[in-house]
Amino acid sequence: MSILKRVIFFALLVGLWELLYKCGIWPEYVLPSPVTVCKTLIRGFHDKTFLYGIAISMKRIAIGYGLSIITGIFLGLLIGRIRICEETLGTLVSGLQTLPTICWLPLSLLWFGLNDKAIIFLVYMGAVLSITIATESGVKSVPPLYVRAAKTMGAKGWKLYFEVIIPSSLPHIITGMKQGWAYAWRSLMAGELLIVGLGLGHLLMVGRELNDMSQVIAVMIVIIVIGIIVDRLFFIKVEQRIRERWGLAKG
Repeated sequence: MSILKRVIFFALLVGLWELLYKCGIWPEYVLPSPVTVCKTLIRGFHDKTFLYGIAISMKRIAIGYGLSIITGIFLGLLIGRIRICEETLGTLVSGLQTLPTICWLPLSLLWFGLNDKAIIFLVYMGAVLSITIATESGVKSVPPLYVRAAKTMGAKGWKLYFEVIIPSSLPHIITGMKQGWAYAWRSLMAGELLIVGLGLGHLLMVGRELNDMSQVIAVMIVIIVIGIIVDRLFFIKVEQRIRERWGLAKG
């Protein structure tokens, strides 16, 4: 039933789009028809232009986002458990979180130049702070009783982290990873739009420069679909497993 509702909803959206196109409020080069965009999608996958763009973009986000997860969890554990890190590093992280990711672009270009490293750095900075703050919040939410009980039973050092603190912090960490993914994906598109190089963002720029709105909308649809797929196949399933593990699943 939920699938049917989604199908009906998106069918209505496409119908509204077609209606606006038929009304002729905007010229076709500004608002192409759904049929034209569909043809552009088919052509883009047939000539493998979109496939290459997806592969290059996913490679960049995999590297940048993967590094941000490792760094973010590590920093979050430090800030959440060590007072001096909270008072120093924690303040810095909170301040940097208010800085839009695009502000890192000039530094990225100066440090790495016009290449993949600059884009990957933007992806990294887009996600790492959200993951750090969420991990810190999760660590601070661990009941002290759990930690004392674990220490009483001989858990010390990294064993305490891997067997008690991290598992108890997982709901917050996954939330931070989900938010970090959204920021990383946006940062990736911003980087690819502004830095010359292949990828989905570059295909958007090509569509704009050629005044081909059908390609712009087609690439936007691809970006949205990838975001939905990642959310549905990974984050939602992981969140469900964690809720079940902690007895938070709805009956």
